Amino acid sequence: MAFTLAASPCPNDTFVFHALVHGMIPGAPPVDLTFADVDVTNTAAERGEFDLVKVSYAALPWLLDDYHLLPCGGALGRGCGPLVLVRDDGDGSAPDLGGATVAVPGDRTTAYLLFRLWSADRPPAHIEVVPFHEIMPAVAAGKYDAGLVIHEARFTYPRHGLTALVDLGEWWETGTGLPIPLGAILAKKGVVDPTQATEWIRTSVSMAWANPDASREFVLANAQEMEPEVVDQHIALYVNEFTLDLGKEGFAAADALLGRSAAAGITPQIGSLADGHQPNDASG
Repeated sequence: MAFTLAASPCPNDTFVFHALVHGMIPGAPPVDLTFADVDVTNTAAERGEFDLVKVSYAALPWLLDDYHLLPCGGALGRGCGPLVLVRDDGDGSAPDLGGATVAVPGDRTTAYLLFRLWSADRPPAHIEVVPFHEIMPAVAAGKYDAGLVIHEARFTYPRHGLTALVDLGEWWETGTGLPIPLGAILAKKGVVDPTQATEWIRTSVSMAWANPDASREFVLANAQEMEPEVVDQHIALYVNEFTLDLGKEGFAAADALLGRSAAAGITPQIGSLADGHQPNDASG
């Protein structure tokens, strides 16, 4: 029986899951892959639509009754946080976001959660959820005062005439000393054995590192018109030691993010992810 997997078409996900979805892992079942932006997968996971799914850490409080968090395969690291971008008008002034309209890639994304924590004292006037690939062109065209971006935008935003108002990953790391937890891999309870899934994904990651050329065609074909050098930068940044194993530091980062979020009343309170806690009621 094939398992369903939903992930983004970004190079880090295609690099990580290439071996698994192409039947290269001994003993692993066939995998039916669906590509979708993280805002889509967050919502789909809440409906229980996929067996394995990449979601935002910010969405976990609504999902852990039905899914196991896997300690591998996701995106967590340093120097890889979301950016708040504005037009570069050349006068060196920074806009006041207190009265601004800001485009964000999803209302349960880690990027937006970080943005809410960062802007708590002076939140923007309006938030609009916009497909990720449309944010930078829309900000450049003046449709929005600022845009919250993720993924390869870190490498490409200057070509849109934009400048970074704040690096939320840097803000988070400076304040906590911890890496930034972005995307998590979940396995559906009663359908996927989390221990087995962890082994499959770790093997897939290890195979990708051992022979990066094997996945090259697959990665480039789905990289949404990214040039090869940007693809390489993307993989080098987002596929790291935490992709293979969250470890104590990775779990501490996730617990810190969701603990602060719950304290701010943004997400439901849950216990420690490192302890394997699952919320009894994540309906809030």
